[in-house]
Amino acid sequence: MKKHLLTGLLATLLLGSDTAFSQTTESRKIAAIVQQEYRELFDLYRHIHANPELAQQEKNTAALMAAELKKAGFTVTENVGGYGVVGIMKNGPGPTIMVRTDMDALPIREQTGVPYASTATQTGATGEQIPLMHACGHDMHMAVWTGVARVLSQMKTNWSGTVMLIAQPAEENGTGARAMLDDGLFSRFPVPDYALALHVNSSLETGKVGYVPGYSLANIDMIDITVKGKGGHGAMPHSAIDPVVLASRLVMDFQTIVSRVISPMEPAVVTVGSIHGGTTGNTIPTEVKMELAVRSLNDEVQQQIIEHIRKICEGVAESAGLSGNELPSIVINPGGSPSVYNDPQLSEKLAAHFTTVIGKENVIRLNPEMYGEDFGRYGRTGVPVPILLYSLGVVPKEKMEAAMREKKPLPSTHSPLFIPETTTAMQTGVLTMSSAVMHLLRTKK
Repeated sequence: MKKHLLTGLLATLLLGSDTAFSQTTESRKIAAIVQQEYRELFDLYRHIHANPELAQQEKNTAALMAAELKKAGFTVTENVGGYGVVGIMKNGPGPTIMVRTDMDALPIREQTGVPYASTATQTGATGEQIPLMHACGHDMHMAVWTGVARVLSQMKTNWSGTVMLIAQPAEENGTGARAMLDDGLFSRFPVPDYALALHVNSSLETGKVGYVPGYSLANIDMIDITVKGKGGHGAMPHSAIDPVVLASRLVMDFQTIVSRVISPMEPAVVTVGSIHGGTTGNTIPTEVKMELAVRSLNDEVQQQIIEHIRKICEGVAESAGLSGNELPSIVINPGGSPSVYNDPQLSEKLAAHFTTVIGKENVIRLNPEMYGEDFGRYGRTGVPVPILLYSLGVVPKEKMEAAMREKKPLPSTHSPLFIPETTTAMQTGVLTMSSAVMHLLRTKK
């Protein structure tokens, strides 16, 4: 397993060995297709990486994904919930399995130095040029997803049922899944028996996959708060009500929600990431604007945090002599995302299956994390759809070891330095996801 995947894992699967996981005929067949398709998939990945598009502007990316599905023999519907793409392949009776990829990039200037690095920009609202980058692995997700489409198309004699591949826009701002669902994803198209997705993991070794049964990723709510006051001269603070001081109190008081209100057994984070107010150092302004991110795994905890934010805002303002419409205004933005709850039975079932595909040592049970992902919405529609979002390792072993040895953190997703290893990661992704879909197509709920 130390060698390059083409001569390591894939070679093991294609040529066979004494290890149990290499004896699966289906896995060897998938591996052969992956090896055959890899060059085109890598070229596709490289093209997508060099040509990123922001959330809700994925016109060219969506057209490319639709073209790939049509080439693989899927019936394709475009412009679902914006630039969303839905591909359906029916192949006899059986379950319906949905596989999602996301498509949008981030407003980041790439600093990876790879030959296919993005130099793309977009004109912002005020005319400035915004640099763009696939810094969260959506380019890898799309290449893997395309590979899965090709594998399933070429292995139709191995499965029966319906495969539903969707390319989702606007994951980064949390609006894409909801837009596709609101546009009839589960009414215009089959309701899936299972829904799957994968996500690159910037701290997991290539050749490995990770999974978390139950709560996996966090609820996220983005909150805007306007702290109001009464402006005045800095020399006469007694004649004003200083919103900068009030905002400072709020920042500190918000931290007591997690430390003193929420159970220490419940993960939660309140981050004040932006605070702006005033124009000069000797003038007390009339208001301060704050932007917060609230994260937790549990829905009830999330609402408890938000309610206490409201109480603290009102209490601090009232203690300063403000009332009525002078109290802080609190707006919860629509772009938040719910926690991802991986169906425990589905998670363990596929984790066990993955051990037969890539080996027990390459299937890692992980801990929940506080990142957000709107894939969780597909399991929250009122229709019982078990979902699983699993992790794909993208860091070469030697880089992992060097980082541990030098005690330096690896570039994470959303970093301008983040770039996944492609060969091993991409092929592991196609192999595990294709195999998972076919395994579930043989499963009765």
